Amino acid sequence: MTSEETRLRVLVVDDDQAIREALSRTLEKFGYEVVLAEDGQSGLDRLRESEIHVLLADLQMPKLSGQELLKAAKAIAPDVEVIVITGHGTVEDAVEAMKEGAYDFITKPFKRVQLERTIRRAAEKQALALQNRRLQARLDELQGAGSIIGTSPVMLRMLELVRQVAPSTATVLIQGESGTGKELIADAIHHGSPRRERACIKVNCAALPEQLLESELFGHERGAFTGAVARKEGRFELADGGTLFMDEIGDISPAMQAKLLRVLQSGEFERVGGTRTLKVDVRLVAATNADLAALVREKRFREDLYYRLNVIIIGLPPLRQRREDIPLLAHHFLRKYAAKNTKDIGGFTEEALDILQTYAWPGNVRELENVVERAVVLAQSSLLSPADLPDTLVRTEQTARHLVVSIGTPLGEVEDRLIEETLRYTKGDKTLAAKLLGIATRTIYRRMKGDVEPPAPGPAEGESSTD
Repeated sequence: MTSEETRLRVLVVDDDQAIREALSRTLEKFGYEVVLAEDGQSGLDRLRESEIHVLLADLQMPKLSGQELLKAAKAIAPDVEVIVITGHGTVEDAVEAMKEGAYDFITKPFKRVQLERTIRRAAEKQALALQNRRLQARLDELQGAGSIIGTSPVMLRMLELVRQVAPSTATVLIQGESGTGKELIADAIHHGSPRRERACIKVNCAALPEQLLESELFGHERGAFTGAVARKEGRFELADGGTLFMDEIGDISPAMQAKLLRVLQSGEFERVGGTRTLKVDVRLVAATNADLAALVREKRFREDLYYRLNVIIIGLPPLRQRREDIPLLAHHFLRKYAAKNTKDIGGFTEEALDILQTYAWPGNVRELENVVERAVVLAQSSLLSPADLPDTLVRTEQTARHLVVSIGTPLGEVEDRLIEETLRYTKGDKTLAAKLLGIATRTIYRRMKGDVEPPAPGPAEGESSTD
Protein backbone atom coordinates (compact mmCIF):
# COMPACT_ATOMS: atom_id res chain seq x y z
CA MET A 1 0.00 0.00 0.00
CA THR A 2 2.33 2.65 -1.20
CA SER A 3 0.01 5.10 -2.94
CA GLU A 4 -2.84 7.19 -1.62
CA GLU A 5 -5.24 5.42 -3.98
CA THR A 6 -4.37 1.92 -2.80
CA ARG A 7 -4.04 2.53 0.96
CA LEU A 8 -6.71 0.78 2.95
CA ARG A 9 -8.92 3.18 4.90
CA VAL A 10 -9.97 2.18 8.43
CA LEU A 11 -12.71 4.01 10.33
CA VAL A 12 -12.24 3.85 14.12
CA VAL A 13 -15.36 4.64 16.17
CA ASP A 14 -14.97 4.81 19.96
CA ASP A 15 -16.19 7.28 22.57
CA ASP A 16 -12.91 6.93 24.51
CA GLN A 17 -10.45 9.49 23.13
CA ALA A 18 -7.39 7.66 24.51
CA ILE A 19 -8.40 4.43 22.76
CA ARG A 20 -9.12 6.28 19.50
CA GLU A 21 -5.71 7.92 19.51
CA ALA A 22 -3.90 4.72 20.48
CA LEU A 23 -5.61 2.78 17.69
CA SER A 24 -4.90 5.58 15.23
CA ARG A 25 -1.16 5.58 16.00
CA THR A 26 -0.93 1.79 15.76
CA LEU A 27 -2.91 1.49 12.54
CA GLU A 28 -0.93 4.26 10.86
CA LYS A 29 2.27 2.36 11.73
CA PHE A 30 0.73 -0.66 9.95
CA GLY A 31 0.37 1.52 6.84
CA TYR A 32 -3.38 2.16 6.95
CA GLU A 33 -5.17 5.47 6.46
CA VAL A 34 -7.24 6.17 9.59
CA VAL A 35 -10.49 8.09 9.99
CA LEU A 36 -11.75 8.79 13.54
CA ALA A 37 -15.23 9.25 15.03
CA GLU A 38 -16.16 9.85 18.68
CA ASP A 39 -19.59 8.12 18.67
CA GLY A 40 -21.87 5.93 16.57
CA GLN A 41 -23.73 8.78 14.87
CA SER A 42 -20.49 10.51 13.88
CA GLY A 43 -19.18 7.18 12.64
CA LEU A 44 -22.24 6.81 10.43
CA ASP A 45 -21.62 10.31 9.03
CA ARG A 46 -17.96 9.46 8.24
CA LEU A 47 -19.13 6.27 6.53
CA ARG A 48 -21.44 8.27 4.27
CA GLU A 49 -18.79 10.91 3.47
CA SER A 50 -15.94 8.70 2.19
CA GLU A 51 -15.09 5.19 1.08
CA ILE A 52 -14.29 3.04 4.11
CA HIS A 53 -12.81 -0.43 3.75
CA VAL A 54 -12.76 -1.61 7.39
CA LEU A 55 -14.89 -0.29 10.27
CA LEU A 56 -13.52 -0.75 13.82
CA ALA A 57 -16.34 0.07 16.26
CA ASP A 58 -16.84 -0.13 20.02
CA LEU A 59 -20.03 -1.94 21.03
CA GLN A 60 -20.84 0.35 23.96
CA MET A 61 -21.31 3.94 22.73
CA PRO A 62 -23.76 6.81 23.27
CA LYS A 63 -26.26 8.03 20.63
CA LEU A 64 -25.80 4.93 18.45
CA SER A 65 -24.54 1.62 19.80
CA GLY A 66 -22.02 -0.58 17.99
CA GLN A 67 -24.78 -3.06 17.12
CA GLU A 68 -26.92 -0.30 15.59
CA LEU A 69 -23.91 1.13 13.74
CA LEU A 70 -23.15 -2.35 12.35
CA LYS A 71 -26.66 -2.75 10.92
CA ALA A 72 -26.61 0.75 9.41
CA ALA A 73 -23.12 0.25 7.96
CA LYS A 74 -24.15 -2.96 6.23
CA ALA A 75 -27.12 -1.16 4.71
CA ILE A 76 -25.08 1.84 3.49
CA ALA A 77 -21.86 0.04 2.47
CA PRO A 78 -22.46 -3.72 2.18
CA ASP A 79 -18.81 -4.44 1.31
CA VAL A 80 -17.31 -2.78 4.39
CA GLU A 81 -15.86 -5.27 6.87
CA VAL A 82 -16.85 -4.53 10.48
CA ILE A 83 -14.71 -5.47 13.48
CA VAL A 84 -16.31 -4.81 16.85
CA ILE A 85 -14.44 -3.81 20.02
CA THR A 86 -15.60 -5.36 23.26
CA GLY A 87 -14.56 -5.84 26.87
CA HIS A 88 -14.02 -9.26 28.38
CA GLY A 89 -17.41 -9.15 30.06
CA THR A 90 -19.38 -8.57 26.85
CA VAL A 91 -18.00 -11.25 24.54
CA GLU A 92 -21.53 -12.62 24.13
CA ASP A 93 -22.54 -9.28 22.58
CA ALA A 94 -19.60 -9.54 20.16
CA VAL A 95 -20.68 -13.03 19.11
CA GLU A 96 -24.18 -11.71 18.50
CA ALA A 97 -22.69 -8.92 16.39
CA MET A 98 -20.91 -11.51 14.22
CA LYS A 99 -24.28 -13.16 13.62
CA GLU A 100 -25.46 -9.77 12.35
CA GLY A 101 -22.61 -9.59 9.84
CA ALA A 102 -19.52 -8.44 11.73
CA TYR A 103 -16.31 -9.99 10.43
CA ASP A 104 -14.68 -10.50 13.86
CA PHE A 105 -14.18 -8.92 17.27
CA ILE A 106 -11.22 -7.85 19.39
CA THR A 107 -11.19 -7.49 23.16
CA LYS A 108 -9.77 -4.79 25.42
CA PRO A 109 -6.92 -4.42 26.26
CA PHE A 110 -5.66 -4.83 22.68
CA LYS A 111 -2.81 -7.06 21.69
CA ARG A 112 -0.87 -5.54 18.81
CA VAL A 113 -0.41 -8.88 17.01
CA GLN A 114 -4.11 -9.76 17.30
CA LEU A 115 -5.16 -6.32 16.09
CA GLU A 116 -2.87 -6.42 13.05
CA ARG A 117 -3.85 -9.98 12.11
CA THR A 118 -7.59 -9.33 12.43
CA ILE A 119 -7.54 -6.13 10.39
CA ARG A 120 -5.28 -7.68 7.74
CA ARG A 121 -7.64 -10.61 7.28
CA ALA A 122 -10.64 -8.30 7.11
CA ALA A 123 -8.83 -6.22 4.50
CA GLU A 124 -8.02 -9.32 2.45
CA LYS A 125 -11.66 -10.38 2.53
CA GLN A 126 -12.78 -6.91 1.53
CA ALA A 127 -10.26 -6.81 -1.32
CA LEU A 128 -11.50 -10.20 -2.52
CA ALA A 129 -15.08 -8.94 -2.55
CA LEU A 130 -14.00 -5.90 -4.58
CA GLN A 131 -12.07 -8.14 -7.00
CA ASN A 132 -15.12 -10.36 -7.51
CA ARG A 133 -17.31 -7.32 -8.08
CA ARG A 134 -14.88 -5.89 -10.64
CA LEU A 135 -14.86 -9.21 -12.48
CA GLN A 136 -18.66 -9.28 -12.48
CA ALA A 137 -18.76 -5.73 -13.84
CA ARG A 138 -16.25 -6.62 -16.56
CA LEU A 139 -18.35 -9.65 -17.47
CA ASP A 140 -21.48 -7.49 -17.73
CA GLU A 141 -19.57 -5.12 -20.02
CA LEU A 142 -18.31 -7.92 -22.29
CA GLN A 143 -21.60 -9.79 -22.46
CA GLY A 144 -23.57 -6.59 -22.92
CA ALA A 145 -21.50 -5.95 -26.02
CA GLY A 146 -22.11 -9.51 -27.20
CA SER A 147 -18.41 -10.27 -26.98
CA ILE A 148 -16.63 -13.55 -26.49
CA ILE A 149 -15.15 -13.60 -22.99
CA GLY A 150 -11.46 -12.83 -23.14
CA THR A 151 -9.22 -9.80 -22.67
CA SER A 152 -5.77 -11.42 -22.91
CA PRO A 153 -3.50 -10.10 -25.71
CA VAL A 154 -3.68 -13.37 -27.67
CA MET A 155 -7.49 -13.34 -27.53
CA LEU A 156 -7.73 -9.67 -28.45
CA ARG A 157 -5.59 -10.31 -31.55
CA MET A 158 -7.74 -13.28 -32.51
CA LEU A 159 -10.99 -11.35 -31.97
CA GLU A 160 -9.69 -8.49 -34.11
CA LEU A 161 -9.09 -11.00 -36.91
CA VAL A 162 -12.66 -12.29 -36.47
CA ARG A 163 -13.96 -8.74 -36.71
CA GLN A 164 -12.03 -8.18 -39.94
CA VAL A 165 -13.03 -11.38 -41.73
CA ALA A 166 -16.68 -11.58 -40.59
CA PRO A 167 -18.10 -9.12 -43.19
CA SER A 168 -16.36 -10.92 -46.08
CA THR A 169 -17.51 -13.96 -48.05
CA ALA A 170 -14.24 -15.86 -47.53
CA THR A 171 -14.20 -19.44 -46.28
CA VAL A 172 -12.77 -19.60 -42.74
CA LEU A 173 -10.89 -22.45 -41.10
CA ILE A 174 -10.83 -22.36 -37.28
CA GLN A 175 -8.04 -24.40 -35.72
CA GLY A 176 -7.75 -25.18 -32.04
CA GLU A 177 -7.67 -27.89 -29.43
CA SER A 178 -10.85 -29.60 -28.32
CA GLY A 179 -12.82 -27.53 -25.84
CA THR A 180 -11.40 -24.12 -26.81
CA GLY A 181 -14.70 -22.72 -28.12
CA LYS A 182 -14.46 -23.02 -31.89
CA GLU A 183 -18.25 -23.01 -32.26
CA LEU A 184 -18.45 -19.66 -30.45
CA ILE A 185 -16.02 -18.18 -32.97
CA ALA A 186 -18.14 -19.53 -35.82
CA ASP A 187 -21.19 -17.86 -34.26
CA ALA A 188 -19.27 -14.57 -33.96
CA ILE A 189 -18.27 -14.73 -37.63
CA HIS A 190 -21.86 -15.38 -38.71
CA HIS A 191 -23.35 -12.62 -36.53
CA GLY A 192 -20.75 -10.14 -37.77
CA SER A 193 -21.51 -10.87 -41.42
CA PRO A 194 -24.21 -9.59 -43.84
CA ARG A 195 -25.71 -13.11 -43.59
CA ARG A 196 -26.68 -12.63 -39.94
CA GLU A 197 -30.41 -12.50 -40.76
CA ARG A 198 -30.25 -15.96 -42.33
CA ALA A 199 -29.57 -19.29 -40.67
CA CYS A 200 -26.27 -20.53 -39.26
CA ILE A 201 -26.53 -24.31 -39.65
CA LYS A 202 -24.12 -26.58 -37.77
CA VAL A 203 -22.95 -30.15 -38.18
CA ASN A 204 -20.37 -32.20 -36.29
CA CYS A 205 -18.63 -34.33 -38.90
CA ALA A 206 -17.01 -36.62 -36.34
CA ALA A 207 -20.35 -37.59 -34.80
CA LEU A 208 -21.86 -39.11 -37.97
CA PRO A 209 -20.91 -42.15 -40.11
CA GLU A 210 -20.14 -41.42 -43.78
CA GLN A 211 -23.53 -42.39 -45.29
CA LEU A 212 -25.47 -40.48 -42.68
CA LEU A 213 -23.16 -37.46 -42.98
CA GLU A 214 -23.72 -37.33 -46.75
CA SER A 215 -27.47 -37.37 -46.19
CA GLU A 216 -27.19 -34.69 -43.50
CA LEU A 217 -25.14 -32.40 -45.72
CA PHE A 218 -26.85 -32.89 -49.09
CA GLY A 219 -30.24 -34.33 -48.18
CA HIS A 220 -31.83 -37.40 -49.77
CA GLU A 221 -34.75 -38.42 -51.95
CA ARG A 222 -37.48 -40.78 -50.85
CA GLY A 223 -36.34 -44.40 -51.18
CA ALA A 224 -32.66 -43.46 -51.60
CA PHE A 225 -31.79 -46.02 -48.90
CA THR A 226 -33.50 -48.16 -46.31
CA GLY A 227 -35.39 -45.91 -43.95
CA ALA A 228 -35.61 -42.97 -46.37
CA VAL A 229 -39.41 -42.79 -46.26
CA ALA A 230 -39.57 -39.14 -47.35
CA ARG A 231 -37.46 -36.53 -49.08
CA LYS A 232 -35.20 -34.58 -46.75
CA GLU A 233 -33.40 -31.28 -47.26
CA GLY A 234 -29.74 -31.28 -46.30
CA ARG A 235 -27.73 -28.77 -44.29
CA PHE A 236 -26.48 -27.00 -47.40
CA GLU A 237 -30.05 -26.30 -48.51
CA LEU A 238 -31.05 -25.15 -45.04
CA ALA A 239 -28.03 -22.81 -44.92
CA ASP A 240 -28.75 -21.23 -48.34
CA GLY A 241 -28.04 -17.51 -48.02
CA GLY A 242 -26.48 -18.07 -44.62
CA THR A 243 -23.56 -19.89 -43.00
CA LEU A 244 -22.72 -23.60 -42.64
CA PHE A 245 -20.43 -24.53 -39.75
CA MET A 246 -18.71 -27.90 -40.20
CA ASP A 247 -16.94 -28.96 -37.01
CA GLU A 248 -14.15 -31.58 -36.99
CA ILE A 249 -13.84 -31.41 -40.76
CA GLY A 250 -10.56 -33.30 -40.63
CA ASP A 251 -12.50 -36.51 -39.87
CA ILE A 252 -14.45 -36.73 -43.15
CA SER A 253 -13.66 -39.54 -45.61
CA PRO A 254 -11.86 -39.06 -48.97
CA ALA A 255 -15.13 -39.64 -50.85
CA MET A 256 -16.89 -36.97 -48.80
CA GLN A 257 -13.93 -34.63 -49.29
CA ALA A 258 -14.41 -34.84 -53.08
CA LYS A 259 -18.14 -34.02 -52.81
CA LEU A 260 -17.46 -31.14 -50.46
CA LEU A 261 -14.83 -29.75 -52.82
CA ARG A 262 -17.35 -29.67 -55.64
CA VAL A 263 -19.83 -27.66 -53.57
CA LEU A 264 -17.15 -25.17 -52.57
CA GLN A 265 -16.04 -24.73 -56.19
CA SER A 266 -19.43 -24.51 -57.89
CA GLY A 267 -22.10 -24.27 -55.22
CA GLU A 268 -23.77 -27.31 -56.82
CA PHE A 269 -24.72 -30.77 -55.52
CA GLU A 270 -27.37 -33.50 -55.77
CA ARG A 271 -29.33 -35.07 -52.98
CA VAL A 272 -28.54 -38.70 -52.19
CA GLY A 273 -30.57 -40.77 -54.63
CA GLY A 274 -31.47 -37.72 -56.71
CA THR A 275 -30.62 -36.57 -60.21
CA ARG A 276 -31.57 -32.89 -60.08
CA THR A 277 -28.63 -30.51 -59.53
CA LEU A 278 -29.25 -27.94 -56.81
CA LYS A 279 -27.38 -24.66 -56.43
CA VAL A 280 -26.90 -22.80 -53.15
CA ASP A 281 -25.15 -19.70 -51.81
CA VAL A 282 -23.50 -20.79 -48.57
CA ARG A 283 -20.54 -19.44 -46.65
CA LEU A 284 -18.55 -22.27 -45.11
CA VAL A 285 -16.86 -21.98 -41.74
CA ALA A 286 -14.94 -25.14 -40.87
CA ALA A 287 -13.19 -26.17 -37.66
CA THR A 288 -10.74 -28.86 -36.65
CA ASN A 289 -8.44 -29.86 -33.81
CA ALA A 290 -6.27 -31.78 -36.28
CA ASP A 291 -3.25 -30.55 -38.24
CA LEU A 292 -4.72 -30.51 -41.75
CA ALA A 293 -1.36 -29.67 -43.32
CA ALA A 294 0.09 -32.84 -41.77
CA LEU A 295 -2.91 -34.87 -43.01
CA VAL A 296 -2.27 -33.52 -46.52
CA ARG A 297 1.36 -34.64 -46.35
CA GLU A 298 0.17 -38.08 -45.20
CA LYS A 299 -2.27 -38.24 -48.15
CA ARG A 300 -5.23 -38.45 -45.77
CA PHE A 301 -6.72 -35.10 -46.74
CA ARG A 302 -7.09 -33.65 -50.24
CA GLU A 303 -4.63 -30.87 -50.95
CA ASP A 304 -7.06 -29.02 -53.23
CA LEU A 305 -9.75 -29.08 -50.55
CA TYR A 306 -7.25 -27.92 -47.94
CA TYR A 307 -6.43 -24.84 -50.00
CA ARG A 308 -10.16 -24.17 -50.50
CA LEU A 309 -10.68 -24.27 -46.74
CA ASN A 310 -7.74 -22.26 -45.47
CA VAL A 311 -8.44 -18.98 -47.24
CA ILE A 312 -8.54 -17.47 -43.74
CA ILE A 313 -7.14 -19.42 -40.80
CA ILE A 314 -8.10 -18.42 -37.27
CA GLY A 315 -6.01 -20.07 -34.56
CA LEU A 316 -7.87 -20.37 -31.25
CA PRO A 317 -5.38 -20.46 -28.35
CA PRO A 318 -5.63 -23.15 -25.66
CA LEU A 319 -6.62 -21.97 -22.20
CA ARG A 320 -3.09 -22.44 -20.83
CA GLN A 321 -1.92 -19.70 -23.22
CA ARG A 322 -4.53 -17.21 -22.03
CA ARG A 323 -4.43 -17.63 -18.26
CA GLU A 324 -5.37 -13.98 -17.75
CA ASP A 325 -8.86 -14.89 -18.98
CA ILE A 326 -9.42 -17.69 -16.45
CA PRO A 327 -10.88 -15.45 -13.66
CA LEU A 328 -13.36 -13.89 -16.12
CA LEU A 329 -14.37 -17.27 -17.56
CA ALA A 330 -14.64 -18.84 -14.11
CA HIS A 331 -16.92 -16.04 -12.90
CA HIS A 332 -19.01 -16.35 -16.05
CA PHE A 333 -19.60 -20.04 -15.41
CA LEU A 334 -20.11 -19.40 -11.69
CA ARG A 335 -22.86 -16.90 -12.40
CA LYS A 336 -24.42 -19.22 -15.00
CA TYR A 337 -24.60 -22.29 -12.77
CA ALA A 338 -25.37 -20.44 -9.54
CA ALA A 339 -28.49 -19.04 -11.23
CA LYS A 340 -29.33 -22.43 -12.73
CA ASN A 341 -29.07 -24.13 -9.33
CA THR A 342 -30.57 -21.20 -7.36
CA LYS A 343 -27.48 -20.85 -5.15
CA ASP A 344 -26.19 -17.57 -3.68
CA ILE A 345 -22.46 -17.68 -4.44
CA GLY A 346 -20.58 -14.42 -4.85
CA GLY A 347 -17.20 -15.51 -6.20
CA PHE A 348 -13.98 -17.40 -5.49
CA THR A 349 -11.45 -17.24 -2.70
CA GLU A 350 -8.00 -16.08 -3.73
CA GLU A 351 -6.62 -19.59 -3.13
CA ALA A 352 -9.24 -21.14 -5.44
CA LEU A 353 -8.48 -18.64 -8.21
CA ASP A 354 -4.76 -19.34 -7.84
CA ILE A 355 -5.40 -23.06 -8.38
CA LEU A 356 -7.59 -22.40 -11.42
CA GLN A 357 -4.98 -20.09 -12.95
CA THR A 358 -2.05 -22.48 -12.51
CA TYR A 359 -3.70 -25.73 -13.63
CA ALA A 360 -2.78 -26.87 -17.17
CA TRP A 361 -6.41 -27.36 -18.39
CA PRO A 362 -5.89 -30.12 -20.98
CA GLY A 363 -9.65 -29.98 -21.64
CA ASN A 364 -9.52 -26.18 -22.08
CA VAL A 365 -12.60 -24.00 -21.52
CA ARG A 366 -14.96 -26.99 -21.58
CA GLU A 367 -13.07 -28.58 -18.67
CA LEU A 368 -13.09 -25.29 -16.74
CA GLU A 369 -16.85 -25.04 -17.20
CA ASN A 370 -17.34 -28.58 -15.88
CA VAL A 371 -15.12 -27.89 -12.85
CA VAL A 372 -17.00 -24.70 -11.95
CA GLU A 373 -20.40 -26.36 -12.39
CA ARG A 374 -19.34 -29.18 -10.05
CA ALA A 375 -18.01 -26.67 -7.51
CA VAL A 376 -21.24 -24.67 -7.55
CA VAL A 377 -23.36 -27.78 -7.00
CA LEU A 378 -21.22 -28.95 -4.05
CA ALA A 379 -20.51 -25.54 -2.48
CA GLN A 380 -21.55 -24.97 1.14
CA SER A 381 -20.58 -21.30 1.47
CA SER A 382 -20.90 -18.01 -0.39
CA LEU A 383 -17.40 -18.25 -1.90
CA LEU A 384 -15.93 -21.18 -3.81
CA SER A 385 -12.75 -22.41 -2.11
CA PRO A 386 -10.14 -25.13 -2.84
CA ALA A 387 -12.34 -27.54 -0.87
CA ASP A 388 -14.97 -27.24 -3.62
CA LEU A 389 -12.53 -28.09 -6.43
CA PRO A 390 -11.68 -31.62 -7.63
CA ASP A 391 -8.81 -33.30 -5.81
CA THR A 392 -6.91 -33.68 -9.07
CA LEU A 393 -6.63 -29.90 -9.45
CA VAL A 394 -5.62 -29.31 -5.83
CA ARG A 395 -3.07 -32.15 -5.78
CA THR A 396 -1.55 -31.00 -9.07
CA GLU A 397 -1.23 -27.46 -7.73
CA GLN A 398 0.31 -28.65 -4.44
CA THR A 399 2.77 -30.97 -6.17
CA ALA A 400 3.83 -28.29 -8.60
CA ARG A 401 4.62 -25.88 -5.79
CA HIS A 402 7.32 -28.05 -4.14
CA LEU A 403 10.97 -28.34 -5.12
CA VAL A 404 13.33 -30.60 -3.12
CA VAL A 405 17.07 -29.88 -3.16
CA SER A 406 19.93 -31.48 -1.25
CA ILE A 407 21.90 -29.64 1.41
CA GLY A 408 25.10 -28.34 -0.16
CA THR A 409 23.66 -27.79 -3.63
CA PRO A 410 25.36 -24.70 -5.12
CA LEU A 411 23.11 -21.65 -4.98
CA GLY A 412 23.40 -21.02 -8.73
CA GLU A 413 22.20 -24.57 -9.44
CA VAL A 414 19.28 -24.15 -7.03
CA GLU A 415 18.21 -20.97 -8.80
CA ASP A 416 18.49 -22.62 -12.23
CA ARG A 417 16.41 -25.59 -11.08
CA LEU A 418 13.82 -23.30 -9.51
CA ILE A 419 13.47 -21.40 -12.77
CA GLU A 420 13.24 -24.65 -14.76
CA GLU A 421 10.56 -26.14 -12.51
CA THR A 422 8.58 -22.91 -12.45
CA LEU A 423 8.63 -22.76 -16.26
CA ARG A 424 7.47 -26.38 -16.38
CA TYR A 425 4.72 -25.47 -13.91
CA THR A 426 3.58 -22.53 -16.07
CA LYS A 427 3.85 -24.57 -19.29
CA GLY A 428 6.61 -22.31 -20.61
CA ASP A 429 4.85 -19.04 -19.82
CA LYS A 430 7.89 -16.89 -18.92
CA THR A 431 5.83 -13.87 -17.88
CA LEU A 432 3.81 -15.91 -15.40
CA ALA A 433 6.96 -17.69 -14.18
CA ALA A 434 8.67 -14.35 -13.53
CA LYS A 435 5.60 -13.14 -11.64
CA LEU A 436 5.58 -16.26 -9.44
CA LEU A 437 9.31 -15.95 -8.75
CA GLY A 438 9.19 -12.21 -8.14
CA ILE A 439 11.82 -11.42 -10.77
CA ALA A 440 11.89 -9.62 -14.11
CA THR A 441 11.09 -11.61 -17.24
CA ARG A 442 14.42 -10.55 -18.75
CA THR A 443 16.18 -12.37 -15.90
CA ILE A 444 14.62 -15.67 -17.01
CA TYR A 445 15.75 -15.09 -20.58
CA ARG A 446 19.29 -14.34 -19.43
CA ARG A 447 19.49 -17.40 -17.18
CA MET A 448 18.11 -19.65 -19.93
CA LYS A 449 20.91 -18.43 -22.21
CA GLY A 450 23.44 -19.32 -19.54
CA ASP A 451 24.41 -15.72 -18.81
CA VAL A 452 25.47 -14.92 -15.26
CA GLU A 453 24.28 -11.60 -13.98
CA PRO A 454 26.97 -9.43 -12.38
CA PRO A 455 26.53 -8.65 -8.68
CA ALA A 456 24.72 -5.41 -8.01
CA PRO A 457 24.53 -3.23 -4.90
CA GLY A 458 20.80 -3.84 -4.65
CA PRO A 459 17.97 -5.65 -6.45
CA ALA A 460 16.84 -4.19 -9.75
CA GLU A 461 13.31 -2.94 -10.10
CA GLY A 462 10.88 -5.84 -10.31
CA GLU A 463 13.54 -8.35 -9.11
CA SER A 464 14.35 -9.94 -5.79
CA SER A 465 17.77 -10.38 -4.21
CA THR A 466 19.17 -13.45 -2.52
CA ASP A 467 21.05 -13.09 0.75
